[in-house]
Amino acid sequence: MERGTIYILGIETSCDDTSVAIVSDGAVLANFTTSQWIHEKFGGVVPEYASRFHVEAIAEMAEMALNAAKLNIDQIHAVAVTNGPGLMGSLLVGLSFAKGLCLSLGIPLIAINHLQAHAMSLFIEENAAFPLLCLTVSGGHTQLLLMRNACEIELLGQTLDDAAGEAFDKTGKLLGLPYPAGPWMDKYAALGTASFDFPLSQTPRFDYSFSGIKTSVLYFLKKQLAQSPEFIEKHRNDLCASIQQAIVRMLTAKLILAAEAFGVRNIGVAGGVSANSGLRRELNDLALQKGWKLFIPKMAYCTDNAAMIASLGYKKYLRGEFSNLETPALARFPVTEAKV
Repeated sequence: MERGTIYILGIETSCDDTSVAIVSDGAVLANFTTSQWIHEKFGGVVPEYASRFHVEAIAEMAEMALNAAKLNIDQIHAVAVTNGPGLMGSLLVGLSFAKGLCLSLGIPLIAINHLQAHAMSLFIEENAAFPLLCLTVSGGHTQLLLMRNACEIELLGQTLDDAAGEAFDKTGKLLGLPYPAGPWMDKYAALGTASFDFPLSQTPRFDYSFSGIKTSVLYFLKKQLAQSPEFIEKHRNDLCASIQQAIVRMLTAKLILAAEAFGVRNIGVAGGVSANSGLRRELNDLALQKGWKLFIPKMAYCTDNAAMIASLGYKKYLRGEFSNLETPALARFPVTEAKV
């Protein structure tokens, strides 16, 4: 082993993706993720199935990551693992596996906040700069963060009900799209025109709400289907484009408001919904109009992945921010102000 090189193994099991990664002095050597397709037939994640499949997959994923990085397990200096927020059963699988490794190898455990890791994914293979506004948007979370520096993150706003990704999935289900509906809606939206108007939620300054669009789509479809049973089939592309436009406009409206309020021009978007082409297109247009410098992680780091966990773990390792083996899994773990 090269003298001074630090190897961190990262584990992410907060929902239905099992992921293991290894970083070397912050550089990603391996990042493997497996998704659980069984949830498609239920139209959403079934927690019991999710935790069971994590148990079956995690050891194999760790072995794959070590082999890809050409390392032995005894060369790892610390294990970074998501301990929240997420599904309790899923979190416990990853956290228990990580604790077992640390105990057997005599190395430190580094507990990672999943949402902080998403925000810091902007710095994996990117030249992101502070201060930075980060829109973290996924199936389970929507937050607007002000990152003043590498050690100070302030929560400006968050969803008061459904997350943006959840809104895509729920409205997509009303249109008969498979779960998860977000990628399907993005695909159909690219073929359509936003010709239907759906109301945008009105919320406190930097907070979000997406439950209203689900309700408005529901009643709109009921009315139209009563008149024409084939309405969805005939207008699927335009419906997807219209719903996507409404969700994107709600997301970007708060981002614009915060950028102006704090005078920040470095803008980042992270989380699974950052892969949405409509959102990316709108953000790129806004960046040109307003002189923003836009940062979006590579696709591999947008959805839940262990590279972001290991990368943040490496930063914590350098500062000696370790966790004890009694660290609990936390299903709810809000970011208010935190060191990362």
